[in-house]
This record gives sequence, structure tokens and C-alpha cells, in this order.
Amino acid sequence: MKAAFVVFDRMTSLDFIGFYDPVTRLKSMNILDDFEWRICATTEYVVDDRGLRIGADAIAEPLTSYDILFVPGGFGTRNLQHDRNFVDWLKTAGTSRFKVSVCTGALLLGAAGFLRGKSATTHPGALKELEQYCREVVHERVVDDGDIITAGGVSSAIDAGLHLVERLAGPDARVRIAAQMDYPYQWNA
Repeated sequence: MKAAFVVFDRMTSLDFIGFYDPVTRLKSMNILDDFEWRICATTEYVVDDRGLRIGADAIAEPLTSYDILFVPGGFGTRNLQHDRNFVDWLKTAGTSRFKVSVCTGALLLGAAGFLRGKSATTHPGALKELEQYCREVVHERVVDDGDIITAGGVSSAIDAGLHLVERLAGPDARVRIAAQMDYPYQWNA
């Protein structure tokens, strides 16, 4: 199982880290030994919306070999959803088993065409903007529509990560990881 964690300039790092933490515990807690990931970007480094610099493992490589595509949100999504090169790069993940976003990362999944005919969510301030990309906009923390999982604002990133953990490894894995994280909230799709 291989995950592509997409990063880009002006993203919200907590969207990324909130998801990354529970999902990568699949490996560190020996739940899925074959789980691996790479930080993927179109440039060697990105700078988030507050100045944090993040280095990429894979630079502008096609995303075809990944089982999971993860896209965070942030101010950078507003321009990137109209950046043909970036959107075309995301489209290379079309065969990924799961496509997941937090916050306005859903706008990027939508621009790539992954939300057509699907239900999805995003940050409450961008729900209207998401309407052009999907069948139904749902104001929920996490929306699971088969191969597409979208989450609301930044604080829902952990919920999305734990939700995917459950999809990949079952409810016991979700409970173990949430307990290890000392995450007290339970959310169910």
C-alpha cells in the first residue's frame, strides 16, 4: 500500500499533518507492514501559508503508482484549481484506490475531475465553490463516497485520517491508533 501526500505552496500544514499522523501509524504501529508513503510536489520545496518549508521526496513524477492520493487545503488551492499543469499532474492519480482531501483540497480533486457524480465536503467557507465539481455538497466533517473521501476544515484532518485507517485496516486499528494519539473524539461515517 503506497500513499502520495501532495504538498504545494500556501497549503495549510495542519491539513496535511492531521491526516499524515494517524495514517502513517499504520506502519509505525505494525498494523500494515507494507504501508509506505512519499511527499509529492511539483517543486523540490514548498512553503505553507505561514512560512513553513517542506521538502518533497518525489518531484513532478506521475502519481500512477500510488494506491492513495492525499491533497490538503489552504490558500494555494484557489489558484492551483485553475493551473492546468498542476491539475494534469493530479489527474495521473486517476487509478488510485482512494483519493482523499481535507479542506479546500477538495477543490483540487474536483478540478481534476475526481468528484464528478460524487458527494463531497470542504471548508464551510468554500462549500459554494465546491458545487461546480460534484453531484452533491454535504456539510459534514467527513464524507465517504467510495473511492473519494473528503473532509471539512482543518480540524477534521485527524478524523479523515482515522476514517481511512478504518477503511484500510478495520475498526480495531482505528481504535488502537486513536488511543495511541490520545484522540478522544469518535466520528463515524
